[in-house]
Amino acid sequence: MIGLILGTSEGRTITKTLNKYTDDLLLSVVSSYGGSLLKDFKYKILNTKPLKEDELKKLLIDSNVNLLVDVSHPYAVNITKASIKVSEELNIPYIRYERKSVLNKYKNFPNIIEVNDYESLGTVLNKIEGNILNTTGSRNLSKILNLNLKNRIIHRVLPTLKVISECENLNLRVDDIIAIKGPFSKDLNLSLIKEFNIKAILLKDSGIEGGSLEKLDAVLESEKMINGIVIRREKISHDLVFDNEDKLINYLLEKDYI
Repeated sequence: MIGLILGTSEGRTITKTLNKYTDDLLLSVVSSYGGSLLKDFKYKILNTKPLKEDELKKLLIDSNVNLLVDVSHPYAVNITKASIKVSEELNIPYIRYERKSVLNKYKNFPNIIEVNDYESLGTVLNKIEGNILNTTGSRNLSKILNLNLKNRIIHRVLPTLKVISECENLNLRVDDIIAIKGPFSKDLNLSLIKEFNIKAILLKDSGIEGGSLEKLDAVLESEKMINGIVIRREKISHDLVFDNEDKLINYLLEKDYI
């Protein structure tokens, strides 16, 4: 059985292609919403909750997984680290699919700022006056709030019941929540910048598929000079990494995994 750690649109593309050859798949996502996106796919086992390292190990053993393909989000570093470690312990092959970075295109723009972590982010934001649009995702809300910034922060999040409940539990004002599902065009980003008088956008290097280009292009084309502040990816070394779905599938075919 092939195990797939999913968390991106490419993961669904890869699963769809695998279904041409097999349904002997274990699919793992972190939420019921993620599971609902897989309703039209064929598989033997579906996990819809976050997994700790020991839980992942047990799931792989119980499911007789003999190959693990990690197609999680580039910022989901905990599950990637756990997947690598568990694969080594179980002596099963591990393959990583990772989106290409888009940052090289923007290296020479002074208002595109890269930071390594949220502590560094706080240092940068303390020098910016005005409203900030946070697009780093609901799982990072508490990290942003813990910076105790003087700025007004508008958070763009998924419009799911779980996410809205998290916003309420963190005492976010309704006026500071934009609940909408992407992907977002450059023009929509520009409209939000203008509507909320945004002075800086917080984002991740989530690749083309994650809408990073549209955010950064909107920063550069905004009528007023604003900042795009990008939280860098944590670098994790992998022995076998793909950034193209077709090449990944071809590799699996060549090695008789499917």
